[in-house]
Amino acid sequence: MKDIREIGEPVFSSGLENIYFSETKLCYIDGENGRLYYLGIPIEELADNSTFEESSYLLLYQKLPNKEELENFDRKLRENREISEILLKEEELIPKNAHPMDVIRTIVSFNGMLDEKATSRNEEELLEKANKLIAMLPTIVAYFHRIRNNLNTVKPDRELNHAGNFLYMLRGEKPSDIEIEIFDKTLILYLEHGMNASTFSAIVTASTQSDIYSSITSAIGTLKGPLHGGANEEAMKMLFEIDEKYNGDVEKYLKEKLARKERIMGFGHRVYKAYDPRARILKNLALKLADYTNNRKWIDMQIQLEEKAGPILGEKQIYPNVDYYAASIYYMLKIPFDLYTPIFAIARIVGWISHILEYWKSSGRLIRPREKYIGELNKPYIKINERR
Repeated sequence: MKDIREIGEPVFSSGLENIYFSETKLCYIDGENGRLYYLGIPIEELADNSTFEESSYLLLYQKLPNKEELENFDRKLRENREISEILLKEEELIPKNAHPMDVIRTIVSFNGMLDEKATSRNEEELLEKANKLIAMLPTIVAYFHRIRNNLNTVKPDRELNHAGNFLYMLRGEKPSDIEIEIFDKTLILYLEHGMNASTFSAIVTASTQSDIYSSITSAIGTLKGPLHGGANEEAMKMLFEIDEKYNGDVEKYLKEKLARKERIMGFGHRVYKAYDPRARILKNLALKLADYTNNRKWIDMQIQLEEKAGPILGEKQIYPNVDYYAASIYYMLKIPFDLYTPIFAIARIVGWISHILEYWKSSGRLIRPREKYIGELNKPYIKINERR
């Protein structure tokens, strides 16, 4: 008799590494050579020439928009920024010490309950829901930040683009053109990154034919983890630790961390065996913003740490990732640490939804992986009075 554990001859891969379960046109990551593409377009070209709105359209509709298409898409985003009164009341009831990732997870889920057509699979209606979710996420984050600090909420400004409006609603003052430009580019770089953990969570939920709100809620919960979205927050905390505990002595910090075999936050990536192309772009943006703010303290510290760590970690194919230089950019933009991961979500929701729509159009098959059983079989049941 064949052992039940061998039926189906499964392939074992810890963490599902190098396992394909679907096909996509959305994103290609060449980890060996440090290259990233959205719909075949190099990320460098999009960062140089595109905007959050245009790149979002590219992913959602799988094509670059013409002028009219982009204007209509952008107009709808601006119109959908405000959240309903009931959602605002819900935010006001949330404990002020709650993590913002828990807040957006809760509000997105709550919003799904208010949508009478939440389970609709009509493509046009799904794209409308997508536009509303993308537009409202920055509002949810900005409103909660103002509420928890006993500040009046700032209404969305339709004259500002997606990036500029968020900074305005968060800080209560109009951002400069340079701040808007740099923040917009960071959002482009965080839009999409293949079948990462949070995207996989979204697809697993979507594969059960659940609604889009449930899928996005799953993704947000996954992104919250420090091994995924939470890494950018930890990267900035690391810089503060170097500054305060080590008096800025980068070399001493690095030696002690490596001696304890602890991770250097912002370094290393599951996919990239070369320099993360997004980190290269963000490094230049961080330098530009540092010069604009006349504060090179953090970027100089990061560059020094990269130079010291490079010869050691490079041998292990560990290089700065997207979160490393994003951390100092967000700090220079006066964004609190615990909003770094929500900003990740503000951008990545586009990738999540794009993958959900693509998956539903393709096989849409229920995702049901197997576990490799390593326990005993046919163990006898021991009655409770006979157990030790």
